[in-house]
Amino acid sequence: MTSQSQGIHQLLQAEKRAKDKLEEAKKRKEKRLKQAKEEAMAEIDQYRMQKEKEFRLTQSKVMGSQSNLSEEIEEQTQGKIKELSGSYNKYVESVLKQLLNIVCDVKPEIHVNYRATN
Repeated sequence: MTSQSQGIHQLLQAEKRAKDKLEEAKKRKEKRLKQAKEEAMAEIDQYRMQKEKEFRLTQSKVMGSQSNLSEEIEEQTQGKIKELSGSYNKYVESVLKQLLNIVCDVKPEIHVNYRATN
C-alpha cells in the first residue's frame, strides 16, 4: 500500500510540476505578448512621427509656393490696375468731348424709310 501511496504521491507531484510549468509558460507568453505590443506601439509611433514630418514638409512646400503665387498675382493685378488707370486718364477727356459732340450737335435729317403721303 505504501508503494501505491508513494506512486500516487509521485503522480500528484508530477501533476503539480506540470501545472507550475504551464503557469510559468503562460506568464512568459503574456510577458512576451506585452513586450511585443509595446514594441509594436513604439514602431507605430515612430512611423507616425515620420509620416507627420513628411506631411509637414510637403505642406510647407505647397503653402510656400501658394503664398508666392498669391504675391505674384497681387503684383500683376496692381500693375494692370495702374495701366488701366493711366489709359483712362489719358483718353477720358477726348471720349467725353466726342460723346458730347454726338449728343449735342443734332443734324435733323429725314429718315431713309420715310415716304411722303399725298
